[in-house]
Amino acid sequence: MRKEDKGIIIGQLEEIVKSYPNFYLTDIEALNAEKTSKLRRECFAKEIKLVAVKNSLLHKALMNIDGDFSPLFEALKGNTAVMFSQTANAPARLIKEFTKDTKGEGKPKLKAAYVQESFYVGADNLDLLVNIKSKNELIADVIALLQSPAKNVISALQSSGQTILGELKTLEEREQK
Repeated sequence: MRKEDKGIIIGQLEEIVKSYPNFYLTDIEALNAEKTSKLRRECFAKEIKLVAVKNSLLHKALMNIDGDFSPLFEALKGNTAVMFSQTANAPARLIKEFTKDTKGEGKPKLKAAYVQESFYVGADNLDLLVNIKSKNELIADVIALLQSPAKNVISALQSSGQTILGELKTLEEREQK
């Protein structure tokens, strides 16, 4: 590969990494053509960008970006494919789902991940990454927590109002008898 071509690819990788807040380094080496096509289709359906990269070019691209990506450099060995996603846990869920019949030992295999400005190195972090909540899930949780006290107060006011009214009617009926 010519030096100019490498420079173009490094520049493209830099732009992709900058445009996605989360990315996973995976090993898909042993997948046959059918399984690779299935993985690509599932990535597309879940809005995950799957890119096969040369380790040295990705290393140079990460070096050129502001920030310290050095914890990921140890994972840049062997065959590497990168899953880029706007949703923090989408690639982890896809990997887990894709390897469920192999009990997590199959491919794609997680090598490392950069998720929500944190590094996760090693396949043993897959379950942790699956359970990370996305931004939308966190917002929904916060809204539910904020609404909960208001719903409890309204419910208490409505039920106590009916209780007081019922007691007053009962007392009134007793006095009339």
